[in-house]
Amino acid sequence: MIVKQHVFLTLYSIFGIALKVAATKNKARGSQGQFPIVQNVTVTEGGVANMTCRVDSNDNTSLQWSNPAQQTLFFGDKKALRDSRINLVRASWKELTISIGEVTLADEGQYTCSLFTMPVKTAKAFLTVHRVPDKPQILGVTQPVLEGDQVTMTCVTSGSKPAAEIRWLRNGKEVTGLKEVNLSANTYTVKTSLQMNVDLNDDGVIYTCQVDHVSHPSTPQLATQELVVHYAPRVQIKHTQPFPQDGQFLKLECVVRGNPAPEHILWTKDGGELPDLDRMIVEDQELTFTSLNKTDNGTYRCEATNHLGTAHDEYKLFVYDVPTTPPPSTTPPPQPTPPDTTPSIDTKHANPAVTDPNALGPHNTDHALIGGVVAVVVFVTLCLIIVLGRYLARHKGTYLTNEAKGADDAPDADTAIINAEGNHASEEKKEYFI
Repeated sequence: MIVKQHVFLTLYSIFGIALKVAATKNKARGSQGQFPIVQNVTVTEGGVANMTCRVDSNDNTSLQWSNPAQQTLFFGDKKALRDSRINLVRASWKELTISIGEVTLADEGQYTCSLFTMPVKTAKAFLTVHRVPDKPQILGVTQPVLEGDQVTMTCVTSGSKPAAEIRWLRNGKEVTGLKEVNLSANTYTVKTSLQMNVDLNDDGVIYTCQVDHVSHPSTPQLATQELVVHYAPRVQIKHTQPFPQDGQFLKLECVVRGNPAPEHILWTKDGGELPDLDRMIVEDQELTFTSLNKTDNGTYRCEATNHLGTAHDEYKLFVYDVPTTPPPSTTPPPQPTPPDTTPSIDTKHANPAVTDPNALGPHNTDHALIGGVVAVVVFVTLCLIIVLGRYLARHKGTYLTNEAKGADDAPDADTAIINAEGNHASEEKKEYFI
């Protein structure tokens, strides 16, 4: 059937040429310098391709379109091939435009426009057909994934022409994968693999496979996969007061991460149950002290458990004394300074878990004042001793000098003293001590 149709078209073309030769024989010289003008066409599969052939001037010479198999589609305004997808758009002495609807990959190829001068002149236009890639799929993930497992996710898209481009995105940020391209039946299958060791930070992360293609440059195709990672609990205790004081309100929050969510959260004190449930309120993951006192000192533990394991965190509570308030003043008081937390060293009585750093702190000022007073008293006493010593030394020197004055003519000591006293009125000697 196809052979008969081809023969018919060939005879039809020859017959048409013969008619045109007879009609344009005298005008051929005016068309010798004309060449048909065509353009390459690109269309997406399923679309419409318009093929246009034109000349700047023409002396009633016919134009013809032929397909890649050299079958005549239109000779002038006469349709030669029985294909309902091929239709005439415009026919004149200067232009021949046809349309091919519902284009398939089989329509791709080189089309020929012929201008029937003597000799016949031709121009060739290539019809390129693109094929949209199939919707991408993400393979290789079995949910849930355990922390520490190695996972390989593969994004696959097939049927594209030309080959599609694939990008991996982790929460919107591009990551690099390993690409593989295969050609089959004029279409391409593209794979991109992403390999990783998962941890708890991958839980809830959205991985996106984005397929870009020239047929739809502004609307890429997407496939997404949210990763579910199961892991043992992580526990951290947070508190509201850096230096809790007697009588204050205190809240301890047990911040727990775990997937699946921990089945049980337990609060304990010093390895046992909470002692005072009237003042210690447990609600969900929070432990609240309505009014602290010294009996609350100790180590508090929050413990969380799921089927993958158990974790805990500890908080050592020490309740500080309320600092002495200063006398009233007209100026705003300064911010209170936290008590000195350096513990005193006592090898016999010190408690390594709880030590009161306030035992010596409030008396530091009194000790300094007493020390100053003692220093002043000692200094005054020393000054008095020095002055008294000098006074005694001066009088002792005068007595020895008088005795020496009477000793010059006396036979014994008593006579010397009498002589010294008798001479004192008549002659006075002065001695200076340096």
